Amino acid sequence: MALSSRIDRFNERHPWSHNDLYGGWVVHQVRSCGAESLLDIGCGTGNLIDRIRTHVDRVTGIEPDAATARVAAARFAGNDSVVIEQVRFDQLRSPRQWEAITLVAALHHLPLVDTLRDLDRLLSPGGRLVVVGCFRSAGPIDYATGFVSSIANLVVGKIKHPHPSDQLPIEMTAPTTAPRETLTEIRCAAAEYLPGARIRRRLFWRYSLVYDKQRLRPSSGAPEHSDMPVRQRRPPT
Repeated sequence: MALSSRIDRFNERHPWSHNDLYGGWVVHQVRSCGAESLLDIGCGTGNLIDRIRTHVDRVTGIEPDAATARVAAARFAGNDSVVIEQVRFDQLRSPRQWEAITLVAALHHLPLVDTLRDLDRLLSPGGRLVVVGCFRSAGPIDYATGFVSSIANLVVGKIKHPHPSDQLPIEMTAPTTAPRETLTEIRCAAAEYLPGARIRRRLFWRYSLVYDKQRLRPSSGAPEHSDMPVRQRRPPT
């Protein structure tokens, strides 16, 4: 049996979620911006929502896969602060904006440029976009990082899931797709459509992106807030 096949078989018997690994980091990014409303795109069975819902007032999760969305909806049934919608992102028709938007392993399922434009539109001024995404490997740095991730994946899988299993956890059963864009292509698109976005390469074939949308500036002629005392005009004599 080829080495790659043996590694794949080991990973199947000791599964763990790369996405959940970054859940705490995502929660911190949302908490630190003070958001009160959150849109989680590709929410899956709701693992991230379960961790973040106590830190925001209102959470909307959208999930295109019907079976996965049903699990998430049942999980938060009776919770008025969480709404789960079984809908594709391109079918989301909402006039509202959210103060924070999260995507974990979801952006590569969507057309990159169009989605970045839509995300900026859905994000309220002063809001924060947080992405943990997947990218297509291309070049020596990607392959070197991927090799390190492959070794670390075996170790973490054995620690997190020490007993062999023939069944994936339910949160890992949603449909997957291979990423199309390289990290360089993602950086270039973000620089154009999300200026100021901060992107970092991560382990386990992931990258992170954080984008803070600028607040609206006062229109010309409108008085700006100042802590300086207002000087009173002397009445005409």
